Amino acid sequence: MSYAGPEFEPSSSRRPPMRRALLVALGVLVPGALLGWVVWQGVASPGGSDQPDRAERTAGGTAPGAGDGKEPRGSATPYSAAPLKGKVVVIDPGHNPDNFQHTAEINRKVDIGTNRKECDTTGTSTNSGYTEARFTLDVAHRLRTLLQQQGATVKLTQDGDRPYGPCVDERARIGNAAHADAVVSVHADGSGAGNRGFHVILPAAVHEGGADTRPIVGPSGELGELIATDFAHSTGTKPSNYVGDGSGLVTRKDLGGLNLSTVPKVFIECGNMRDSKDAALLTSGAWRQKAAQGISEGIVRFLRG
Repeated sequence: MSYAGPEFEPSSSRRPPMRRALLVALGVLVPGALLGWVVWQGVASPGGSDQPDRAERTAGGTAPGAGDGKEPRGSATPYSAAPLKGKVVVIDPGHNPDNFQHTAEINRKVDIGTNRKECDTTGTSTNSGYTEARFTLDVAHRLRTLLQQQGATVKLTQDGDRPYGPCVDERARIGNAAHADAVVSVHADGSGAGNRGFHVILPAAVHEGGADTRPIVGPSGELGELIATDFAHSTGTKPSNYVGDGSGLVTRKDLGGLNLSTVPKVFIECGNMRDSKDAALLTSGAWRQKAAQGISEGIVRFLRG
């Protein structure tokens, strides 16, 4: 800002003494105020500005250090770049790539509450030999990445890093010990040709032996419904035409992974590996990414309420 002091006033326009005194006062105060403002700016913002830097203002809200619980500098209202920060999700990739080499171990029976059942199975495969265990690990890895991007802590029950299993009772214990907010067991079915589509398996109300699913039936049902809706939308596939009466939801009490869980948990059968049309989807990396996206969106909606 510039102004003309009394020494620059035209001789033909003399001002009254009071007005002249006011101008002199302003001439002293304004520069002082400007100097004070500059000093305040330097102290308030070491970087020269108290506004978030450009990275912190991106549309996704992500910035260097995002997810550390700190809000961007200069933010007028609280915001979270990690909406699932503090949430724990356990992903349970069905079966294990090396189960077939350990048949004695996986055939050992374990207590699932309602009865005793095999520790694990080898899983199914497509007619061309693409195994369910490979499929489930691939989807689990993609799902883990998506959930971690949302700030969740993600644990896998197995990552192809053990010789077999874990057994179904141990899979349940892993989710329980993690105090998981949600657990999803990823599978693909091995039904007959012509049977197509996905379905989500929910825990039945079981109270037998060491199993008591009554506290988790409600939240698990909500989790399953959200995943089914978002999976269908993301992948463009339809609910199973052979179980679930077209709802994409099935309730079972014969699965140890559900019976022994004390935290919200569901299974998802992403498609039928023994049907050629479903198999074409399941063996597509692009489709598996859509599958992971759909499961992730359902989990996020469940955890965010």
